[in-house]
Amino acid sequence: MMKVDKVLPGAEKFYVGLMMGVVGRGLVSTSHADEEVRREIATFPAGYTFQMMVIPSGPAFTTEVQADGTLRLLRDFTGKPDLCVRFKHMSHAFLVLSFQEGTARAFANDRIYVDGEVSHAIRMVRCLSRMEVLILPKLVAQRAVKRYPAIGMGEKMNLAARIYSRVATNFLKGE
Repeated sequence: MMKVDKVLPGAEKFYVGLMMGVVGRGLVSTSHADEEVRREIATFPAGYTFQMMVIPSGPAFTTEVQADGTLRLLRDFTGKPDLCVRFKHMSHAFLVLSFQEGTARAFANDRIYVDGEVSHAIRMVRCLSRMEVLILPKLVAQRAVKRYPAIGMGEKMNLAARIYSRVATNFLKGE
């Protein structure tokens, strides 16, 4: 797949903002639908916050771990998160969120940095990768994740439907 070199800055910011909303809601929905992600999330204490953002003040989302091992999206979060993954530039976020570059490659290319415990970041990247595997077509997900796991089509379709249903419901409710 060819990288998109020229994108209008307004369009790029709109796309990244939209995708941050989808990824945040998708991560929350996946934590409710998928046992593997729930096991990863359950290792964090209740109240633990995770944020992904574009610096200095670009699009972002923040989630919080609940007592049941799932996530909830936080609105208008202004505190310091326990873990934050920061894209250094809007164009860097665009590369990752348009699936031209995987998260691991973006980190290796010094496009993102982590503020927080590295072992926690690895767990969250596993959760994000699992979400991508479940909700994206295999051809796209293979570009987004380091390793595409063996997963049955029936299981993938069932989980994807549950995740997309929750994401759509959350968007419609304005959550």
